[in-house]
Amino acid sequence: MIDQVSALIREAAAEVVLPMFQHLSSADVSEKAPGEVVTVADQRTEEVLGAGLTALLPGSVVVGEEGVAADPALLDRLGGTDPVWLVDPIDGTANYAAGRTPFAIMVALVRDGTAVAGWIHDPVADSLTVAEAGSGAYVDGVRMRISADPPPPGGLRGPIMTRFFPPGVREAFRERARVLGEVLPGLHCAGREYADLVAGVQHFAVFWRTLPWDHVAGSFLVREAGGMACRLDGRPYEATSGGSGLVAAASEPIWHEVREVLRAAGV
Repeated sequence: MIDQVSALIREAAAEVVLPMFQHLSSADVSEKAPGEVVTVADQRTEEVLGAGLTALLPGSVVVGEEGVAADPALLDRLGGTDPVWLVDPIDGTANYAAGRTPFAIMVALVRDGTAVAGWIHDPVADSLTVAEAGSGAYVDGVRMRISADPPPPGGLRGPIMTRFFPPGVREAFRERARVLGEVLPGLHCAGREYADLVAGVQHFAVFWRTLPWDHVAGSFLVREAGGMACRLDGRPYEATSGGSGLVAAASEPIWHEVREVLRAAGV
């Protein structure tokens, strides 16, 4: 099924996402919440993926970002007994709507509240990061294993998405985070941040808002690659885990180093 889902994601990218990229009209883009845009490409991609995924796994259900926007009760299905496909049809929609990269398609298969497979596809680069529980993470067919060797003090590199941080904490954390090393502003695309972490391009990523379609696939991929993705209290991030704050890191020592900076800032 890993290859079948991969093929379906690439098909949706080729048929919907890429043809509409940089060809959206003003009528194709709308605001579904303050500061949150959605495009017809998001909606059509979710429809294509939903139909294909449920056909691959009879009895499964789809919980997609756009479906939940229309019917928030869909989130309750994550706590059910049926297999659930978590779908983010276009992660980084603001980038996509503006005609720029990065953006990604993200899918996770969840059973009993726990991810068992995950996919992140970069349609422009045609790059696919994928993992199945217990089998490791792969980028374009090459197995990835995040290095366990920490860089020297002050040598970390990673993004901190502070947009949704509590205002007082945001400023304090920005000041203290400099001790980590190269702190990046983020690419407005969680899928790309997770893929870069799996590929060893960066050492950590810090998020505050943790909607399941944005983070279940990516955090699962990081763990399968040998990294750590947990809530601030050390609980593994899962589809049904509530709360705010998530640190994904290349190793447990790096995770603790980043978390301590958060604590010092009052998080």
